[in-house]
Amino acid sequence: MLPGAAAEADGAVRRLLRAGAVARYKVMKNWGVIGGVAAALAAGMYVLWGPITERKRRRKGLVPGLLNLGNTCFMNSLLQGLSSCPSFIKWLEEFTAQYKTDQQQPTEHRHLSLTLLHLLRALSCQEATEDDVLDASCLLEVLRMYRWQISSFEEQDAHELFHVLTSSLEDERDRQPRVTHLFDVHLLEQPEITQKQISCRTRGSLPPVSNHWKSQHPFHGRLTSNMVCKHCEHQSPVRYDTFDSLSLSIPAAVWGRPMTLDHCLHHFISSESVKDVVCDNCTKIQAEGILNGQSIENQRTTFVKQLKLGKLPQCLCIHLQRLSWSNQGTPLKRHEHVQFNEFLIMDIYKYHIPVHKSSQNELNQKNSEETTPGTKEGITVKPSDAEPPSGTKPLFMNGACSSSFLMSSGTFPLAAFPECSSPVYLYRLMAVVVHHGDMHSGHFVTYRRSPPSPKNPVSVSSQWLWISDDTVRKASLQEVLSSSAYLLFYERVHSRVQHQSLELRAEE
Repeated sequence: MLPGAAAEADGAVRRLLRAGAVARYKVMKNWGVIGGVAAALAAGMYVLWGPITERKRRRKGLVPGLLNLGNTCFMNSLLQGLSSCPSFIKWLEEFTAQYKTDQQQPTEHRHLSLTLLHLLRALSCQEATEDDVLDASCLLEVLRMYRWQISSFEEQDAHELFHVLTSSLEDERDRQPRVTHLFDVHLLEQPEITQKQISCRTRGSLPPVSNHWKSQHPFHGRLTSNMVCKHCEHQSPVRYDTFDSLSLSIPAAVWGRPMTLDHCLHHFISSESVKDVVCDNCTKIQAEGILNGQSIENQRTTFVKQLKLGKLPQCLCIHLQRLSWSNQGTPLKRHEHVQFNEFLIMDIYKYHIPVHKSSQNELNQKNSEETTPGTKEGITVKPSDAEPPSGTKPLFMNGACSSSFLMSSGTFPLAAFPECSSPVYLYRLMAVVVHHGDMHSGHFVTYRRSPPSPKNPVSVSSQWLWISDDTVRKASLQEVLSSSAYLLFYERVHSRVQHQSLELRAEE
């Protein structure tokens, strides 16, 4: 290359580098201006409206959502369902009353009941919080202290978590001392003995003695198992078993007939035959017919087994079993819709102690003397208000009734159903947990009632909410009743007479 050409090339390179430096300077200068403007805008927004996190407030009429910690929709949906049951929250408040005076355990995360109460009160808007989304990781932490290792990144079942919570609460209750001092057992049974007098005898202060440690949670119920011999009609002693939820299998559907919650309940308590059972009564009758006192073999007959509900809880959790198995042994999910109502009558499923014939005759004679035909409890009624004939078909069935009743959002229209004019065990729907997906993966959402107004905390709201983790919106009752329920949460409705009797028992 010629010397002149080389010098000219070097000059071009230097001019290009100088131009690049100028361009870079201009660009950096512009970015500095843009950054300054953005910082000024951010500062202005902070001054005018405050931090962005505080501006995300919950809309009126809604409840807080729950943060999904990985795959914790099963926990979030269950907590939303439990928070819609006022009786359960009230029981937790009474259950945790002693912790407020216990100075040795200041942290609430040592007790499941306190942690659960804090979450449910926040989700039912009973605690002052305006956060849109809450974090329920504290519940998993306290369950680990109860030796339950529940991963937030693995899919779990909401019904199994419900059993974990109820069983852990029972363990927590059983760990509490039933008696404060051995020498004061007989004194604690006397209500006139005051706390001050007990303290003097024991030379020290005592924690308050309360009966709520012995009480069961409001989901606690009892099942009765009754067996009757087909041959001699001898009835074996009734066996009682506890339950905290009714797990109902869905019977085979009949073409053209909708599946209702009543079908599942009837299938649950339907009688079954148990063969080759030793009947002591048949053996005794057989032995009485033998004169020589010869030993005979135990008589084996067929028994009829019948399940009933011995004690119905205040809060009723119904689990619809949607797991089935194919012929190849693979798990399948049943997606069919089971019809259910806003109100549930459980009187026909309640176990009643058999009344002796003589006692029943005396009771019938007494009733006939007190009441006459065309009257109810001595009060004259219209013919249309009288009891329907025994052969008439019931007008009301749980899960199958008129569309006008399904759309009713007020009180239960008992006058429309003569045969259910005075149900003792009447329940109101509070929440529904729904599972979308199959047996391998899916998502849990919840329909629940909106919390009552602070002005009238004992009322029941007719507004329904749809909640999916941190997403909350309003829903209609028709949308709720059209969902494919997995868990149903009902709460018992007491009449005025029942309320008065409960108040008298509390005073006694």
